[in-house]
Amino acid sequence: MNIKNIYKLYMISSGIEINSKKVRKGSIFIALKGKNFDGNQFSKEAILNGAILSIIDNKNFISYNNKNKIIFVDNTLHFLQKLAMYHRYQLRHIPIIAITGSNGKTTTKELTQVILSQKYKKVHFTKNNFNNHIGIPLTILSMSRNTEISVIEIGANHEKEIEKMCSIIKPDYGYITNFGKAHLEGFQSIEGIIRGKLELYNFLKKNKKIVFVNGDDPIQLKESIGIKRFIFSEKEKSDIKIKYLWKESYLQSILYIDNIKISSDLIGNYNLYNIASAISIGKYFKVSLKKIKNAVEKYIPKNYRSQIIHKKNIKIFIDCYNANPTSMIYALKFFNNNNIKGNKIAILGDMLELGLYSNYEHKKIIFFLEKSHINITFLIGKNFFNTDLKISQKIKKFINKKKFIEWIKKNSIQKQKIDYILIKGSRKYSLENLIDFI
Repeated sequence: MNIKNIYKLYMISSGIEINSKKVRKGSIFIALKGKNFDGNQFSKEAILNGAILSIIDNKNFISYNNKNKIIFVDNTLHFLQKLAMYHRYQLRHIPIIAITGSNGKTTTKELTQVILSQKYKKVHFTKNNFNNHIGIPLTILSMSRNTEISVIEIGANHEKEIEKMCSIIKPDYGYITNFGKAHLEGFQSIEGIIRGKLELYNFLKKNKKIVFVNGDDPIQLKESIGIKRFIFSEKEKSDIKIKYLWKESYLQSILYIDNIKISSDLIGNYNLYNIASAISIGKYFKVSLKKIKNAVEKYIPKNYRSQIIHKKNIKIFIDCYNANPTSMIYALKFFNNNNIKGNKIAILGDMLELGLYSNYEHKKIIFFLEKSHINITFLIGKNFFNTDLKISQKIKKFINKKKFIEWIKKNSIQKQKIDYILIKGSRKYSLENLIDFI
């Protein structure tokens, strides 16, 4: 059965599912393989749960009782991606904005979506963390014919990955948030990171599409030369002139566009560019500034990204959806600001996927902490724990979260009142669970 015939079945199905336990009646199950599982072995279960088709790539799991409902392909992941490409071709009239970058892409995507929703009734966008080689095809396949515009997030941990995802998404517009030190293990170097992110620009340039550019980022400005672009900047020579203001006393991000003030509860001056880019995209698509202001000011961060939680008169800044050297230092500089007055405690988890750079980057964070105004810092994880540095009493290291919890149950953090706590770390550590122990 060729892709065209399977696509016809997909169009009358209830959707694609890759987890046999979540199969709905009328859905198509695609058996993917991972490090610790083989979806092929659940193909029969998926049919029993109501799937009209099971797509497999291991003939050993063909069930002759359900042979007419099982389709064998060479590679189920490649099939999923090919099906998504075919679907995108059918919906090629729908504009897609692709957003990538080392930090801030999810926040930017969410802000862009809420702003565009002020004008468009059917805005399609990446849900959860579906931003990789599996999540992106599933996101494309979730796009319906009545979609008016789509915002898709692209994550990557090595070169050529964004290039591959662009071949599936076929974006009409693109934005790169920044070029930070994320996934150094896969990209090998900061130069590799830049080359990887620029694969989005390369696709848009080749296909004569449009890029949104932060004119205050010299790399973006330089690398987007020769592409049709829409620039936002504090400088006069830009499509949208923006004035930035971080108000520490109110813990707010503030922007001025056309003398109109737009405030956001997103903490940290590093979020100003995320807000500005989403506003710029909204302006490009003719969303009124009044509606943009309304969308930004009502937006509440979630999923442990740049959130503020109040607990017993303590302000907890929780930004632990993920962490890399760039986002970690941004968060610490914000937290260390003299205008945020009071006793401060930081709880930091390891930064992952740094490869040979890991020890060096974790040491850099400790050097910063030693010179900071942060009263006490708790470091959690093997990478921080194994740094061979002499540390002062204001820094304590724990090899894992369990050891930290054991310590915190037995010890008082400090005698004086705590005003602020920052929690930041990689997703693996789920540091948000520590709130109950503070």
